[in-house]
Amino acid sequence: MTQEEKADIIKKVTILLKEIPSSMDVVKKGGNEHKRYKYLAEHMVNKAIEKDALIVSEDGNGIAILFKTSKKDENFWKNAWSELGLVFNVTGIKNAYKILKTQNYIKKQRPQEGEYLYCWFWGILKESRGPGTQVGVQMKNEFYRRAKLYNLPLYAETRMRKNAIVYQKFGFQLFNKWDHPSGDTMYFLRYIPEEKGE
Repeated sequence: MTQEEKADIIKKVTILLKEIPSSMDVVKKGGNEHKRYKYLAEHMVNKAIEKDALIVSEDGNGIAILFKTSKKDENFWKNAWSELGLVFNVTGIKNAYKILKTQNYIKKQRPQEGEYLYCWFWGILKESRGPGTQVGVQMKNEFYRRAKLYNLPLYAETRMRKNAIVYQKFGFQLFNKWDHPSGDTMYFLRYIPEEKGE
């Protein structure tokens, strides 16, 4: 991947983060908000590249981060939100404490034993959304290809009801709903490859 391609992905992730309730919660409000979103996007894309977890659609307008992970990778997840750079450049100290509390509940919804795939981020730019586009289907197929390849369940969560419906249309099961402290409902979903069974 060239520096230009990486910069383009970061720019697109920055745009998408501004629409996602979870990132809107973590990014401190006020002056320089765009800079904070960009810092968060850079952090996420770098983590994804480091863990070979970045998925980009053919047209470049769909981006996902799909980690192969386990509870043993706890340090990675702890570091993901508690790194000082994020606290100073994105969340602010008050927000960081709130995030860690909600992250504890969210992490408990994922498998406590064995490996699994975790969709940390999935976004499609406006111009590639909708029934007439193939980007969502293309990306879903790549998720399922990896789930079958590794024979691992795939976990995701969202606070956007329409996204939860899309996940379910794509074959995910809704296994939990949670009254998130923000007042939203958080939907927990999973996809289990057929060979693994229910």
